[in-house]
Order: sequence, then C-alpha cells, then structure tokens
Amino acid sequence: MGHVRKLTSLRQFDTCRLIPSRFADIEDSVLAPLADDDATLRDLFDLDNATNERLRGEFGGLPGIGPDELVFGVPFFRIVNASFCYPRPEGSRFNDGDRGAWYCAFDIETALAEVCFHKAVEYQEINRFDDSVSYQCMLADFTATFHDLRGNNTCPKCLDPSSYVDSQALAAELLDSGSMGIIYPSVRHEGGECLACFRPALVGNVRKGQAYRLTWAGSPIPAIEPI
Repeated sequence: MGHVRKLTSLRQFDTCRLIPSRFADIEDSVLAPLADDDATLRDLFDLDNATNERLRGEFGGLPGIGPDELVFGVPFFRIVNASFCYPRPEGSRFNDGDRGAWYCAFDIETALAEVCFHKAVEYQEINRFDDSVSYQCMLADFTATFHDLRGNNTCPKCLDPSSYVDSQALAAELLDSGSMGIIYPSVRHEGGECLACFRPALVGNVRKGQAYRLTWAGSPIPAIEPI
C-alpha cells in the first residue's frame, strides 16, 4: 500500500452530508408513541438500547470505536455518533464494517450525485426504479489537517469507482497512524470534492440545511426537488 504523504490544513464550512429525513430527528425515540406510561416507556427504552449500536458504542461495547471518541451535549450529537457506530456491514470507501466515518461533500451537487449513484445501484439490483425518498442535508464545518488524495497518485486504486478494497486498506493504515481523515475527489461527480472524517470530535457546528425529495420513475436518474 502506497503511503499518502500529502497533508492539507482544511478550513471548510458548510460541508454537506445527506441522510434520510426519517433519521434527521432522532432526539426522540421512535418507541415513544408505543408507550402508555413512563414505566412502559422505560422498559421499551431498555429493550431498544440492548441492541442499539450507537448506544453500545457510547458505552464501550463496539470493537471499532469507544465512548472516549464520541461526542455528547452538542446539537445533533446522536447523528454524529451514529455515523461512526452504524457502518454498513461491508463498509464504505474509507471505512470497514467495524467503524464508520463522517462522509460529506464540499457542495450539495456532489452530495446529491453520491446519494443518487448509490441508490441507483440498490434499485438496479432489484431492477426497479420506482421510489420517492426525502433526504435532509446536514451541514458541518471542519478546521483540521487531513490526508489529501486530490492530485495524489500514490494510491490510484483507492479511487476505483467499483471497488473499496484498496481504499479500505489505506484508511485502516492511516487510521492506525493517527490520521484525522481523508480529502478525496468524488468519483461520482466530476470536479466534486469529499471528506471522510475519522474523528467525531472534528465534526463541528452540525446543523440542518435544505431538504430534498428524490423521485425515481423508471430511470436511474431521479427528479430532485427541494422541500
């Protein structure tokens, strides 16, 4: 694995991360409407928490991340923590299935292109492009030093559009060496730039931006409407 030597001191405001709108308001548990009284609600919370990956991470029960790294008491801290505690089983470009990362784009066009591509892959697998999904843009600010793959050819396979093998290996190497994260060019939106932040504490000033509805009607390319 080639070493990435380029480090960039990044000062980037209003980065864009799109999450399904149903996850954007998770300050209140979805179990609350099921409970008739406080005692029942506590029992439901205990049941929910027993299998809640984010809370397991917050109390030291996950192999990839511990409570000393997570954030508390700031706006949307649960959404930040969830991005690190709920990785996809197969991982993503710069994380494996044990530990997630905060992925974001430097502009909304790139964020939308990334989401549209991955949803289209899901729909292609079932050969059905017929769905309507709303997404909430979560804005965040970053001021830190990150490894930088822009214009860097030490690991060209790390930007392979169809494979995460080399990129996950690089990420594991950098994470172990203390890296804060990786800036990289989007492979889904030409000219776009993205960040995979490895450290929850660096995800600053998280707040809601614009929401969008993406509608697929027979084509891999959805109609996009601000809502």
